[in-house]
Amino acid sequence: MDGHPLPIMIQNEETGNFELDSEALEEVLLNPRVADKSVCVLAVAGAFRKGKSFLLDFMLRYMSSQQSEQWLGDIHQPLKGFKWSQGPERETTGVLIWSKPFVIKKQSGEEVAVILMDTQGTFDLQSSMKDSTMVFALATMVSSVLVYNIINNIQEDDLMNLQLFTSYGKLALEDCDTTSPFQKLHFLVRDWSYPFVVPYGHQGGQKLLDQILMVTEKQHPAHQEVRRDLRKCFRDINCYLMPHPGF
Repeated sequence: MDGHPLPIMIQNEETGNFELDSEALEEVLLNPRVADKSVCVLAVAGAFRKGKSFLLDFMLRYMSSQQSEQWLGDIHQPLKGFKWSQGPERETTGVLIWSKPFVIKKQSGEEVAVILMDTQGTFDLQSSMKDSTMVFALATMVSSVLVYNIINNIQEDDLMNLQLFTSYGKLALEDCDTTSPFQKLHFLVRDWSYPFVVPYGHQGGQKLLDQILMVTEKQHPAHQEVRRDLRKCFRDINCYLMPHPGF
């Protein structure tokens, strides 16, 4: 597999502030191979220790196979790419991208450079609320597709946290001349345990999402507001229900 994880936003150990590594970013985006192409950034964000880097390594395997039907390869082959591990401690800090963009061709014939982005998990014991908000808001602003990685089910606090994170992104983009400041939001529900009620996959996910984002008179006004707000923030929102990957 060509490429490696490249930190582009690093937390200064002395000040605690996040700093952009502009040279690292330019190394990727100004590479002659992709410098004149449109860019699609696929970012995965969510709570810490929920398998974001693990998921991205499967995406890397898929993209490296050039979307072959046999992309999964040997299921016993160790996952390579973004670093992940089992255990309670966080693995990813700041924001990382894969150093080699994947060039794919759209149906129109246009070539697009796809960049995979890994982000520091929110609400870990070592980070402040400010840190979590900053990383998530930045990922929301720069991503073409934001995968919101959730375990088991979409809870009300998932929506409220998302509203908080996107509110900071909207402040940064307040001069943006568009009705929807962000692009695509994709809820990925991991370890879905109720396939007998709502089936796995896109169709089941869309059914669940439509139910959850429905605004009713019985809801608390704050819950009504968060649903309307999310609909306005993103041009497209969808959902996928995924089974447990196995132990």
